[in-house]
Amino acid sequence: MNTLLIIAMGLMSCLQKPAQKTNMTDTINNPVTSTGNQALTDTATLANGCFWCTEAIFEQLEGVISATSGYTDGHVQNPTYKEVCTGETGHAECLQVVYDPKKITFDELLEVFWKTHDPTTLNRQGADVGTQYRSGIYYHNAEQKEKAEKYKAELDKSGAFDNPIVTEIKPFSVFYPAEDYHQAYFENNENQNPYCKMVVRPKVDKFKKVFKDKLKKDN
Repeated sequence: MNTLLIIAMGLMSCLQKPAQKTNMTDTINNPVTSTGNQALTDTATLANGCFWCTEAIFEQLEGVISATSGYTDGHVQNPTYKEVCTGETGHAECLQVVYDPKKITFDELLEVFWKTHDPTTLNRQGADVGTQYRSGIYYHNAEQKEKAEKYKAELDKSGAFDNPIVTEIKPFSVFYPAEDYHQAYFENNENQNPYCKMVVRPKVDKFKKVFKDKLKKDN
């Protein structure tokens, strides 16, 4: 694969005209759980590269109710995709994952997280380069913090990766949903965008082989 070609496509995607920005809501940043007729849900915020790739993976997991592409951990309110692409807003492209812990655990989400990106490359995933592509786990409670730190330490100690893990583990602060056209991007653009065919599709195919026992039944 021509690395320069992939980088060029990534830069072109940043110049797309953004659709109307979805406003941040209290429901997204402070998800409400219920013990009534609706199943109790938990939320995980994970950054592991381009959200076109990560959403296409996590949304297929059994127990995942929603996987929303967006931005976290930055210093600019309501950033646009074009602004985040500059690397100057401090945000990471991420997923806000709402899931049913009776069907999938945070441990299982972390397993998928570690195995579907390279957590040892600082501010990059493959040809996608920039602080917005950093690896990060933004925990919502003490249990998530403990598990994230535990698995990171165990993976480093085991030598699972050739280089040290650089994934940042920080408390969740804020989440801004990405523009509407980014949601379900791979599903809607696989045949139109070469990036989807050359980068996202191989990742999705590999994920489905490794985690075939964790997929939703309609996948």
